[in-house]
Amino acid sequence: MKFKIGLCQMAVGENKALNLAKAENMILEASKKNCDILVLPEMFNCPYKNEAFPLYAEEFGMETTQKLSQWARKHKIYLFGGTIPELSIHEEEKKQIYNTCFIFDRKGELLGRYRKMHLFDIEIKDKVTFKESDTLSKGNEIVTIDTEFGKIGVAICYDLRFPELMRALALKGCQVIIVPAAFNTTTGPKHWNLTLRARAVDNQVYMVGASPARDCSSFYQAYGYSSIIDPWGDVISQGDEKEGIITSEIDLDYVEEVRNQLPLLKHRRTDRYDLIIK
Repeated sequence: MKFKIGLCQMAVGENKALNLAKAENMILEASKKNCDILVLPEMFNCPYKNEAFPLYAEEFGMETTQKLSQWARKHKIYLFGGTIPELSIHEEEKKQIYNTCFIFDRKGELLGRYRKMHLFDIEIKDKVTFKESDTLSKGNEIVTIDTEFGKIGVAICYDLRFPELMRALALKGCQVIIVPAAFNTTTGPKHWNLTLRARAVDNQVYMVGASPARDCSSFYQAYGYSSIIDPWGDVISQGDEKEGIITSEIDLDYVEEVRNQLPLLKHRRTDRYDLIIK
């Protein structure tokens, strides 16, 4: 089975309305390329900084998710809506904000949501410091999305560095894993392509990483280079640091071919070790 996927590598600024307009225009352009699935980047409606997350946060059903639903329905696509700061009000009016990917089907109906499980709390001396946990809460669910093409896994940016999560998605039946992300210009050149390829090879899946375009004037500079990696670890499509639409055909028969030739998942010694998925 084959289908076409497209990544919208868009620049993200301070104005939410302009960010949404940019996303809409890029989705329109990408839909003309006959994509079945489109993917937006991490925090596509919001600057990537802690001070912005509470200001831009929305509950499901507000402006951004309404538009995502409309775009999916209008263009008859599966839309993985990058991520947004999701406001969630729990019992006793307790408010929490999650870094959340909302996914919609061709009819604009919500297929699922994934809340980032691993928060980006890092300090690289003299280069970059960020602590998502200052404003964001951890998600707790591993999420797979059922489509006409089978199960698709979802992870977000820093999640990519945790091979257990990617393996869990593969064991749950995913042959494609989609990762909205915003690696920066410190970690990106060293680790972005390397880690995407490693996870593809480890789990014999297509890895799809969607980044914002780079803005050298912003507080947080995204690396860019949105990429699609096949289950053999080859880069089959990749952008650069600028805005653009990256597309590729996904061939699920090739996943089976690779897994049959090099049966890594079958050769796991589950009599000696296993991954406990809660």
